[in-house]
Amino acid sequence: MSERLATKGRTLLYGLIIISVLLAATAQILLKHGMTQVTDHGAIPLALNRPVATLRRIAANASVWIGLLTFVVSAAVWIVVLSKVSLSFAYPFVSFTYIVILLFDGLVLHETVSGLRWAGVAFIVAGILLVSRTHQSA
Repeated sequence: MSERLATKGRTLLYGLIIISVLLAATAQILLKHGMTQVTDHGAIPLALNRPVATLRRIAANASVWIGLLTFVVSAAVWIVVLSKVSLSFAYPFVSFTYIVILLFDGLVLHETVSGLRWAGVAFIVAGILLVSRTHQSA
């Protein structure tokens, strides 16, 4: 029974890590979408010499707000993860956001993703697999 509980705990932990990573990647995508809207695809650059007007433009965008809220939820889940395992075990899993974003770029936005980037992602996955096989106590 103890082995079964341990397996359930690991499954829950990995689930929480994946949820946090997916939420963080979603937040990045929403923030990018919002800022693309704010700058009209780069046609209207942010006026850094007029910070109040710039902040108003950003604050008026719903995607930016939803992205920030999504980050908060991701951070809340991440806090739970950090209460269960060491930071050196958990943090490499954050690299999954690179993978999610790369997949989003390629599959949803139909942007060209070079073979070199895919090779980099393969190394990231290999590193995450190595880390996941190590001791994971807090």
